[in-house]
Amino acid sequence: MEHSLVTDIALCIIAAWVVAVISQVARQPLLLAYLVAGFLIGPNGLPLGPNGERLVTNPESIQTISEIGLALLLFMIGLEIDLKKMLSAGRVITITAGAQILGGVLIGWFFFSLLGPAQNHLEALYLAVAAAMSSTVIIVKILYDKRELETLSGRITLGVLVLQDIATILFLAVQPNLKNPSANVMLLAVWHVILLLSVAFLASRYLLPPIFKFIARLPELVLVGALAWCFAMAGFADALKLSSAMGALIAGMMVSTFPYTLDVVAKVTSLRDFFVTLFFVGLGMVIPMPTMSFILWTLFVCLVLIVSRLITVFPVLYKLRRGYRVSFLTGVNLCQMSELSLVLLALGKACGDVSANIIGIAAFTFALLAVGSTYAMIGNDSLFRKTEPWLDKLGLKDLDETETKRVADEKPKRICWLGFSWTASSLLAEIERNRPDLLSEIVVIDFNPVVHEKLRRKNVHAVYGDITARDVLHHAGVSHADIIICSLPNIVLKGADNLRILRQLRELNPHAKIVVHAELLSDVPKLYAAGADYVTAPRLLEAEDLLHVLESAEKNLLAEKRQTQEKLLTNRSEIIP
Repeated sequence: MEHSLVTDIALCIIAAWVVAVISQVARQPLLLAYLVAGFLIGPNGLPLGPNGERLVTNPESIQTISEIGLALLLFMIGLEIDLKKMLSAGRVITITAGAQILGGVLIGWFFFSLLGPAQNHLEALYLAVAAAMSSTVIIVKILYDKRELETLSGRITLGVLVLQDIATILFLAVQPNLKNPSANVMLLAVWHVILLLSVAFLASRYLLPPIFKFIARLPELVLVGALAWCFAMAGFADALKLSSAMGALIAGMMVSTFPYTLDVVAKVTSLRDFFVTLFFVGLGMVIPMPTMSFILWTLFVCLVLIVSRLITVFPVLYKLRRGYRVSFLTGVNLCQMSELSLVLLALGKACGDVSANIIGIAAFTFALLAVGSTYAMIGNDSLFRKTEPWLDKLGLKDLDETETKRVADEKPKRICWLGFSWTASSLLAEIERNRPDLLSEIVVIDFNPVVHEKLRRKNVHAVYGDITARDVLHHAGVSHADIIICSLPNIVLKGADNLRILRQLRELNPHAKIVVHAELLSDVPKLYAAGADYVTAPRLLEAEDLLHVLESAEKNLLAEKRQTQEKLLTNRSEIIP
């Protein structure tokens, strides 16, 4: 069904909006909705026209506009990339990311070339690179909702995602020359990349700052200037026979530290959303109608992706002494395909390297894993508990085995801390300042290996283990402790809460003084009834402190209040800053 460009755009936007509303009700990713919308109204979709015809039969009609959306998308991604974090990636993150990216590409390339569904080695390489990248949007949102961004597994996961971005940039650099990967061609591509980066760096360092400073008083010129910079670099990259998408990405990265970045991001977002919607709807239009063979290939790609994540992430982190839990959870967190993977395959299709069939399989893989990995990440703790016995059967030893044996053989400690978070870190700092004699009387139970290393440097005993596990508590000497403290809120405890832990502690040690945490005031009497000797309610202490701040503000004494706080923070060395 032939339409004008405006009509095709209208159909795409309306379809995207309708399916997006449905996806929000079903709590599914918006990107998935746009792909479905494109498939439904495209030439391979459903006959939704008034005479039983397809609504859009010529997806190329919106290709140019969708390419604008791609440039804006990568420009925005570049704006949000923190170069300092990239350059300061830790040893554990760098090794893990290197193993995951290189291992994932090699495993994918081997299986996709050997067994399909790729038609040749080049197409298999594209699909392998796509399968090696994980979805930043999905991962960050779920970790944020679960309050796990600051956990060790969360930080490692985010670090790997940052280095995946670098790998994407490198692939974009060589992507246009993959058909003829001769030494001369690749050296020329490398030279063009160096030239592109040099021009972008010099312009962002010496040319753009005075220009943006001059036009900063006119916000609309800041926006137009940012867009001009984006498309200038995209055009320059295209002139160098590099990917224009790479030019847009580098353009964003080079101005990501400008003071105007937040304003640009806020203004470009709505413009980007419009064009990006068209891009992914257009991508959905090239997805073929799934057959049984198509579905089986999708499941095969999903299987290869999941297995490659687990065997390239878990063993590496395990060898780096990060324990069962962190190694397993990080691998699970990364088990999906990135949105940029679909972009890479779309660029491959534009060069004639990738078929529509591969894009369709990748889109279905993205959709299936976007849903599946969401549930896996939400229930990763219970998934870990079911997997842990199998790891033991394989003969692997977790970090807790030697530690719990060593602590069990020593004289039991008088004070036992269950879990080590911000509150425990601050309490330890207070003990160091005011009661250093107590340090030798403390044993901490936690499964964060980084915390363990720092505690040992302070000569504080630490046991690696799950505080909800009865055996771990027993071997750590909880039965002989005089004082037991759990400062973790229920939201941090996985598969348990303070009430359940308290009852378990009372069974193990009927005589200890037990202090537990309560988020809800209604939980306080329940915890006392279950045998707590004292229940901390930090919200009450915070409210009292805020009242003093309010009174100080009324008397114009906030400067003195601030000075008191600064004295408390001076030379304060905490394990969790």
